[in-house]
Amino acid sequence: MLPLSTIQERMAKLNNWALEGESIVKDFVFQGFLESVWFVNKVAEIAEKEQHHPDIIINYNNVRLVSTTHSERGLTSKDFDLAEKIDKIGKEENKTESTAN
Repeated sequence: MLPLSTIQERMAKLNNWALEGESIVKDFVFQGFLESVWFVNKVAEIAEKEQHHPDIIINYNNVRLVSTTHSERGLTSKDFDLAEKIDKIGKEENKTESTAN
């Protein structure tokens, strides 16, 4: 598990992710369901490659991603590395992002 100072540094480098307890979260809003599923499939490809899988909630055009390292009971570099890669693919699709509340 990363120390709080490192978590704060890594959070500052992410695009609209929020810290919730021992997880980082981000909500994405798309034009419709198909765009949401397209995005989730891209996230799944990255997660498989990284062998680090976020929790994914799809609600029509809304996608919420939650990342934590369960085996470490908190945030690790894996969570932040995954979030950075997700941010890159998020730019490929026409969507609106909102910070998780």
